[in-house]
Amino acid sequence: MQKERIIMGIDPGTLVMGYGLLRVLDNKPSLMAMGVMQLGKYGDHYLKLAKIYARVIGLIEEFLPDELAIEAPFFGKNVQSMLKLGRAQGVAMAAAISRDIPIFEYAPLKIKMAITGNGRAAKEQVAYMLQKILHIPDEDMLPQLDATDGLAAALCHFYQSGITTGDKKYRDWKDFASHNQNKIRR
Repeated sequence: MQKERIIMGIDPGTLVMGYGLLRVLDNKPSLMAMGVMQLGKYGDHYLKLAKIYARVIGLIEEFLPDELAIEAPFFGKNVQSMLKLGRAQGVAMAAAISRDIPIFEYAPLKIKMAITGNGRAAKEQVAYMLQKILHIPDEDMLPQLDATDGLAAALCHFYQSGITTGDKKYRDWKDFASHNQNKIRR
């Protein structure tokens, strides 16, 4: 019997929140869904937080994820922006906690490194690699890169939780890629 696992990834934000969901079947990840939540139209910060909570609960109820991978806030110079981002992340985490979903937090550099092999990769590079790794058709790619950032968090968690294929376990994305170059379409 095949074991299925669903990983939800979130790129928290107060203007745009990105999310992606992966189905892992026989230890092979595939795209279930990805999208964004536009929050710029709401002027009140607390209303934005309520909308984030409600949307994450809705995604949980729709897709029944087993785990949540979320991008950790990065340390910037603007303390107010960082505080708002941390609140957005906290609300998304609270939604997962309310449904007993384990949470895994990853730094943006770690997510980019896991997907592209470069911790300083541009968002476009991350989106491109996700499209190739998960075999996502062009028409299913979204113009908002926050969606692929959320998906990248989910795939990063898949990699970090151990990639196994048959009896072989890989240390990380680079190890997997070096042993499976012929399986990754360019």
